[in-house]
Amino acid sequence: MFLKLIRRFGIQRYPPVAPICLFTRLLSTSTAGPSSCVACLCTSVGRCIRRQGCGKLQPDPGIRSLTTIFREPSFVTSSSVRLHRNSVPRPTAAEEKAFQQRLDSCSASRLVFKLLRSVEILSDTMAAAALHQVADLEQEGNSLKDPTVLEKDTITALFFQLEQDCGQLTDAGLVSVLLACTRLFLDPWSTLMVRLVTESQDRLDRGTLSVGQLCTLGQAMLAIDGPGSAMLEQVMEDIQKQEPSQWSLSDLIAVYSLLQGGVGEDGKYRDLLNAMHTHALTVTHMDPPAVSVLLGALVTLNQTQAMPLVISLCKQAVQHVPHFTDEELTLVVGSLIHFGYSNSHFVEAIEKNIPTMAFTSHPETVTKVMQFFGRRNILSTTVFNAVAESFVYRADDYSTSQVARQIMAFGKLGYLPPNAGDMFRTVETILYKRFLHFQPRTLLNLLHSCTLVERFPVNFVSQVFRSNFLQQLQGTGIDHIILAQLTQLYMTMKLECPSYKGPSLLPEYWVKSFLMSGRSLETPVSAQLDNSVKRGLIKLLGARSYFGSKVLTPYCYTLDVEIKLDAEGYVLPASQIDDVYKRIALCIDGQKRFTTNMRQLLGKEAIKQRHLRLLGYEVVQVPYYEFEQLESQTSMVEYLHQKIFPHTYRLSW
Repeated sequence: MFLKLIRRFGIQRYPPVAPICLFTRLLSTSTAGPSSCVACLCTSVGRCIRRQGCGKLQPDPGIRSLTTIFREPSFVTSSSVRLHRNSVPRPTAAEEKAFQQRLDSCSASRLVFKLLRSVEILSDTMAAAALHQVADLEQEGNSLKDPTVLEKDTITALFFQLEQDCGQLTDAGLVSVLLACTRLFLDPWSTLMVRLVTESQDRLDRGTLSVGQLCTLGQAMLAIDGPGSAMLEQVMEDIQKQEPSQWSLSDLIAVYSLLQGGVGEDGKYRDLLNAMHTHALTVTHMDPPAVSVLLGALVTLNQTQAMPLVISLCKQAVQHVPHFTDEELTLVVGSLIHFGYSNSHFVEAIEKNIPTMAFTSHPETVTKVMQFFGRRNILSTTVFNAVAESFVYRADDYSTSQVARQIMAFGKLGYLPPNAGDMFRTVETILYKRFLHFQPRTLLNLLHSCTLVERFPVNFVSQVFRSNFLQQLQGTGIDHIILAQLTQLYMTMKLECPSYKGPSLLPEYWVKSFLMSGRSLETPVSAQLDNSVKRGLIKLLGARSYFGSKVLTPYCYTLDVEIKLDAEGYVLPASQIDDVYKRIALCIDGQKRFTTNMRQLLGKEAIKQRHLRLLGYEVVQVPYYEFEQLESQTSMVEYLHQKIFPHTYRLSW
C-alpha cells in the first residue's frame, strides 16, 4: 500500500497512485534524535516500531550531510514496503546541476512531479528547488492558479518526508524549503510549517547561518509574519554584525533583496545600506541579473544618495543590453528613469539593439524604453522609428496603458516618424475598439499627446468634455496638470479644428496659466539667457519700458517678452493698452525647451508657438544655440534687430 500521509498541512489527502516511490534516508548529526522513515511510525519518545525489517539509521558523529530522497531502481507492488539501504551516496555537484537544468525546463507542475519521480537520489536543496519551481509555475498574485496541485501524491509525499526529517536538513536546505512553502501559501500553522520555523529558530540561535541563509530565512519570515516578525529582527541583528566589505556578490544581492522586500522601509538600516553601497562600488564585474536586481533595490529603497552606485551600474549595464532578459531590461530602464540618469553609451547600446527588440521584446519592455527616451528628452530617430514600425505591426499586443505611454513619448519630443500616418491610424483603430477600456487619465494623456504633434482625434476628444467623463476624472482626483491638459485640449479644438462642433469645456475646468511649478505645459525661461536678451533689447529699443517680460496672456500662455506696435510699426510702451495694432511674442528658448541631443523643440513648446500664431501674435524665436554664439553686445543687438525688425533700419539712440 502506498504511503499514508496523515499529517496536517491544510491539504486534503489524495488517493494513492502506485507506483510512486519516494522514500527518505537520513545522514544526521550526532546531536539529532532518533530518525524516522516514511515506512515506519515513530513514537513521542523516539522508539522506532519496525515494520517488515525496517531498521533505524546510525548517525555519523559530528557530520551534517544532506537529507536524501531516493527511488528504488525497480518498481514493486503497491502493497509492498521497501527497506532502506544501509548507505545512500549524496548527489554530486554535477548531478545537482543536471537536475537543476532539467528542472528549469519544466513548463508545468506535472513535469516537475514527473522529474521528481525519475530521480534516483534527491538532496534537500534539490527538493527545495523543485518546490520553488512549482511556486514559479503556479503563483498568481497572492494565491495559486491551481490549488489542487498541492494535493498531488508526489508533493504531499515530499511534504511528509520534509516534516519528518526537518531536523536533519542542511541549513541551506532548511531555509530554502521554508521559503518555498511560503511561496506555495501553505498554512503557517500546519505541522510542516511549524516544524520548519521551529528548527530555523534553533539554527538562528546557534548563529551558524551564513549571510545568504539569513536572508532566505528573513524573506520567509517576512512572508509569514510581516516586517514586525521577531525572528526577522533577529535575522537583521545578525546581518548587521557582519562586515559588508567581506561579502560576496551573491550575499550583497541577497541583503539588498531582503531590505527591498519591506525590511528597509522608512529609512531603516541606513548605515548598513551605506556600507553596502560602498562595497558594491568596488564590484566591477556583475552579470545582468545582478545589475538589474541592485538597481531595482535602489529604486524601491529610494537610495537617492547612492548616485555614484547608480552611475557605476549604468556603465556596467551598457555591455549587458543585448543579454538582459526583458524583465531585467525593464527593471534597469525603469531605474534610470527613477533616478533621472542616462549616458550616451547606454543610449547607443539601446539604439544598436532596438531594430530587433522593438518587434520581439515584451510590450512593457518596449514601452519602458520609450518612456526612458521621453523622460530624458532624448530624441533618437533610430529608436522612435523602429518602435513606430513595430507599433503598427503588433498594436494588439499592447495594453491601453502601453499604447498611451508610447504615444506620449512622441508627443513630448514633438516627433513624427516616417510612418506617422500608419501609426496614428492604428491609434485611431485602437480607440475605436478599446475606447471603454482606457482609464480616464490614460485616455486624456493619449489624446493630449496626439495634439502636441498636430494629430487631432476629434471624435474621441469630444467625449472628454462630456460631464460623465469629467466625473470619472474627478473620481481619480483632478490636479492642476489635468485641468491644464483639458484647457489646452479644448483650445486646440477651437484653434486648429474649425470643424469641431462638440461640447465645450465647462468654465470650472479652465486654468488661468499653463506655467506652473513642477510639471508644467510650459518650460520656464532660462534666467541667464533671459537677462542677456533683455540687455540687448534695452539697447535696441532705447528703454526698458518698451517691452514686457513674463506676460500672462488671456489665453493661458506666458510670453517671455511682448513688444507692442502701432499701425505704422512704431514700438509702443509695454503699459499701453489702446491703439495696439500688432503684438510680437519673443520666445527665448533655452536648452530645456529642446531635446537634449537634437535642436528639436519639445512638443509643448511647439504647440505653444502654433497657438500664439493662430491667436494673432507674431512669434519670434530666439534659440540659445544662436544667441550664445554672439560674442559682443553689438552683435547681440544686431541679431535681435534682424530677428524682430528684419525689414526696418535700426536707429541709433
